[in-house]
Amino acid sequence: MRRSLLSLAVLSALSLPSVSFAEEATAQETTTAPESPHAFAYNVGLYSQYIFRGLTQTREDPALQGGVDYSHASGFYAGAWGSNISWLTDADTYKSSSLELDIYGGYANSIGETGVDYNVGLLQYIYPGRKFGGKKRAETTEVYGSLSYGWLQGKLSVVVSDGAFGLDNADGSTYSELNLTVPFGNGLSALAHVGYQDFTGKDNSTFDYTDWKLGVTKSWDSGVNIGAYYTDTDGNKSDFTDASNQNIAKEQFTVFVQKTF
Repeated sequence: MRRSLLSLAVLSALSLPSVSFAEEATAQETTTAPESPHAFAYNVGLYSQYIFRGLTQTREDPALQGGVDYSHASGFYAGAWGSNISWLTDADTYKSSSLELDIYGGYANSIGETGVDYNVGLLQYIYPGRKFGGKKRAETTEVYGSLSYGWLQGKLSVVVSDGAFGLDNADGSTYSELNLTVPFGNGLSALAHVGYQDFTGKDNSTFDYTDWKLGVTKSWDSGVNIGAYYTDTDGNKSDFTDASNQNIAKEQFTVFVQKTF
């Protein structure tokens, strides 16, 4: 929400009783403080499950998600976002872990009058909990950059931490994606996505995969959003079946309701 300071023009007018009504109006216009360059936005949503890059993070169980974002008129921004998860305990990697917390910040702007927008930033994935001895922690740090033009966006994320989501020596791993959002008016949009996860490190390439998504969303001026999407991957079942015999990379269908304010 953007906030502005109250004008002091009325007080000025009271202290100068000889001023005319026209002069009073001019004083009000010239002394009104500009809109604040700082803005905050919040979101909370209920999802039938949490899908991250084509993989279910909650074993197809519901997820409660929410976040807060700060942005400055210059283009700098920062935020935090969280969701319940179960994939780390389902994989017998953590003794207890039920939360993902993401902390991020960056800079977004446009390239002159070209209509091309860019966004660069740093993202830290945090997974509180107790891991099993000898297991690699899932915490991951990525840098990312994207270019957007009209309905199309291309984005590249690169791991700069030693590990990536529990895989050792995976720095330099990348996730590249193309996203298409087509508005139809009245708050209705269709979306399409394709992404490729490429892991570095010895024996990590067996977990490389491609994922895709097709969906539709509906938004209202009140900040309420609803949507549904289909996701799938080409990940091998043997590589993505967890300790509970759940294939986290199989095709899924997700619905959600969200509120932004």
